[in-house]
Amino acid sequence: MHYTLHQLQIFLQIVEKRSVTKASEALFLTQPAVSIQLKKFQEQFPIPLSEVIGRQLYVTDFGHEIADIAKRILEEVETIDHKTNQYQGKLAGKLKLSIVSTGKYVMPYFLSGFLKEHSGVDFSMDVTNKKNVIHDLEENRVDFGLVSVLPEHLDLNTLPLMKNELYLVGSTDREQNRKGKKELIFSHEPLLYREQGSATRNAMENFIQGKNLMANKKIELTSNEALKQAVIAGIGYSIMPLIGIKNAIDRGDIHMIPYEGLPIQTQWNLIWLKKKKLSPAALAFKAYILENKDQITTKYFDWVVQE
Repeated sequence: MHYTLHQLQIFLQIVEKRSVTKASEALFLTQPAVSIQLKKFQEQFPIPLSEVIGRQLYVTDFGHEIADIAKRILEEVETIDHKTNQYQGKLAGKLKLSIVSTGKYVMPYFLSGFLKEHSGVDFSMDVTNKKNVIHDLEENRVDFGLVSVLPEHLDLNTLPLMKNELYLVGSTDREQNRKGKKELIFSHEPLLYREQGSATRNAMENFIQGKNLMANKKIELTSNEALKQAVIAGIGYSIMPLIGIKNAIDRGDIHMIPYEGLPIQTQWNLIWLKKKKLSPAALAFKAYILENKDQITTKYFDWVVQE
């Protein structure tokens, strides 16, 4: 057999994501490239690793056993890399984060300098919704999470980064043609929501309920980027974090609508379980954030601070 480490990595992602498409997104590869490597990997085994029923991919029992072995092999390869870096006097190890989807506009700026300083650190970041971030922490899958609303049921350490504000928004064209009082937006216009488990959705629902407003037509989208594009296209109105729509506002594609009780103000927080024993890489990252967060915020997000 002549399978490669790259093929093991691809197959493991396919098993974990249960989808070639999602595996390709996680690996930053094209779907055809992943499919080709899966085919080449399968050709080396006389027993099927996976099967497609309808449009759903299923991993066979044999495939799951191979995936377990592949995971152990890749972990040992990581250990070799980390040991090599340690002998060279470099900080080594893996840093794992899980962040809410809007956090993708924030977290890279707090990571860039650290990863440049410590090239021996392997890094992975899952961009998802709040519900999954909390689950990742509970299952000890990650070192840190990034959320804008703290979960109440977990015993956490928190490191505040910067403020987060949510505004009522619509497309500039739709807003120019809208007639009637602003209150009618909620009862007469389509409202665009994030999926269940999203902190943005929870904030929007809590605001509408707290104001005793009637929301008649609801449209659900499963990412902040999809929600933003739907607003720009004039499909409806939403309550969204400013951090993800600033450029669209500056271009004139999205219009912020003043409304009593808005903006909703929260705080971006780096969080981790108090009982978690942080690795040397995670401890170094925490120290880096504590030392540099003010400079990073001033350099990249001064417009947030000044709002």
